Amino acid sequence: MMASFGRGSRGHPRSRGRTWSRTGPDRATLAVVGVVCAVAGFLVLGIILGPVAIVCGWLAMGRTWAGPRPVPAVVALTLGAVDTLLAVIRLTGAPPAHGLF
Repeated sequence: MMASFGRGSRGHPRSRGRTWSRTGPDRATLAVVGVVCAVAGFLVLGIILGPVAIVCGWLAMGRTWAGPRPVPAVVALTLGAVDTLLAVIRLTGAPPAHGLF
């Protein structure tokens, strides 16, 4: 048997369910960042903060529609989509619908 240089004795140090990077932001943090960006996007820079909220919500959901979805991630995704849509409507100069603005 050969000695393992700089490695542990196990072949796979991480368990099967924990293979993501531990240095990056976790899903709960991404969901909160997405919600904050979506809410701030309603006030300023919706064309930029809306897509950021969508991306953060999508990453917080685990990049899939299947399985359980955390509520803040879905809220970030939904508000980001609404925020982006409203920003595009404002930029096109279309007359606002009654009760929308």
